[in-house]
Amino acid sequence: MNRIFLDVHALQTVPPSNINRDDTGAPKSAVYGGVPRARVSSQAWKRATRTYFKDEHLLEPSELGVRTKKIVEVIAARITEFEPSLTGENAVRVADETVKATGLKTEVPQRKAAAVKDGEREPAPESKYLVFLSTRQLDGLARLAVEGAGDIAAFFKDKENRSRAKQIADTRHSVDIALFGRMVADDADINVDAAVQVAHALSVHRVENESDYYTAVDDENTDAETGAGMIGTVDFNSATLYRYAALGVHQLAANLGEGLREDESRTEPVRRAVEAFVHGFVASLPTGKINTFGHHTLPDAVIVKLRTTRPVSFVAAFEDPVRGASGGYVREACERLAEYIPDIERAYGDDDSTLTWVLRVGPNTNKLAGIGTESATLGELVAAVGQAVAERLEKPA
Repeated sequence: MNRIFLDVHALQTVPPSNINRDDTGAPKSAVYGGVPRARVSSQAWKRATRTYFKDEHLLEPSELGVRTKKIVEVIAARITEFEPSLTGENAVRVADETVKATGLKTEVPQRKAAAVKDGEREPAPESKYLVFLSTRQLDGLARLAVEGAGDIAAFFKDKENRSRAKQIADTRHSVDIALFGRMVADDADINVDAAVQVAHALSVHRVENESDYYTAVDDENTDAETGAGMIGTVDFNSATLYRYAALGVHQLAANLGEGLREDESRTEPVRRAVEAFVHGFVASLPTGKINTFGHHTLPDAVIVKLRTTRPVSFVAAFEDPVRGASGGYVREACERLAEYIPDIERAYGDDDSTLTWVLRVGPNTNKLAGIGTESATLGELVAAVGQAVAERLEKPA
């Protein structure tokens, strides 16, 4: 299959907020172009995108995975669904042996074991790290466990049965696993290379963190009791962020394999996954301190490029920080992109194989009008990108 890359760029302004905190509780930051910038980690936006798939029903539950340490409990619950006679400790024991057969290691966390009181059941074993498995993989492992439940230890001493467990864990990946990958420290054989790379979002301008001093009043205080019930501080900043992600469509297709449904072509699940990712990445928002700041915004401008060369970020357009001479940053940021994108495409791009779409809001984004095919809505943009990807996939290599 030919290499196909999808670049998604967005300019998004967030008001005073603390979307993504560091170990001190302050908004994350970075130095770029010699000045401090606001930063939102790639992990924060990937998590927001994955959550958006589920919350906004962009994908069916069967197309999504579960990332958890409590993998034994999750499979045990499915075992009981498939075989009601297997419950409680028996289901947990069978599930634990099945998980181990895939190459994963499990143990009962010491803190939980120490907290067990006399007469209480020992907590279920857990993996030492988060394990990412698709719904179909979980169901497949549970059905395999039921098959060998009569003597599960002997069942998995059989090399063929252990091989079946590994095969189930490494086939029919969910869309989110195919997109964001999976790393298994105990067994690299079932690792999945991510099809998506997400950059840390950076402000296009210099940013200094600020601090809010707040107080809370005790509702039961009398007039004689003056002063606050508590005081504290919270750090925040505001910024116009440049966001970027690159999706290797060819890698996504390889990760999904023959498709998530039996009755559809190989192209269709890839198209659905691409559309869900573009929609989810553009519209999602990390929720750090959102109850405090209510930072509900959407991008002012989105640019999507489909290319066959290699992914290209446009962050260098902001290496010299935007000054905001006109009082804001969006207008100048759009002007920077409108100048930079044609230059870098002229020098390194391939006009014949590159497609570009633009979604923009408001007069501050007018300079981007000629960058690519304009979409009036996010839905229109997503559909156009999905159609173009499907057509590229159907072309002979």
